Amino acid sequence: MRKTIFIFTALVIALLALFQLSKYSIITGNSSVETIIAIIAIIFFVIGILINRRVLHKEKLKPQEIDHKKIETLGLSKREYEVLCEIASGLSNKEIAKKLFVSESTIKTHVSNVLVKLDAKRRTQAIQKAKELKIIPY
Repeated sequence: MRKTIFIFTALVIALLALFQLSKYSIITGNSSVETIIAIIAIIFFVIGILINRRVLHKEKLKPQEIDHKKIETLGLSKREYEVLCEIASGLSNKEIAKKLFVSESTIKTHVSNVLVKLDAKRRTQAIQKAKELKIIPY
């Protein structure tokens, strides 16, 4: 996050410096406005290409291995694990119930069991603990 803020701050400073330079060039009469605008456009085009290369060529994270032994150790059933994965994908109890073809009260029971087994008070805390235990993919 800090790196991104630094990059954009540097770009804004560079833009302001270029505007000041172009203003100075116009005042002294050394070059035409079109040339200055073209130079500024080329510089920002090059900066955009460099940023694009950095973003596109980042190493992709490998899919994380799921620790199935930890799931068994926690005592999560297949259905509870399935519900945990759906919670992690951001679905509500109603949406999970529709997707798994069960009632909403059944999902509430499974969610309660998952929270107890993961020693969590909230769904978000359960997801965080599940990620720390490496039982759900990031």
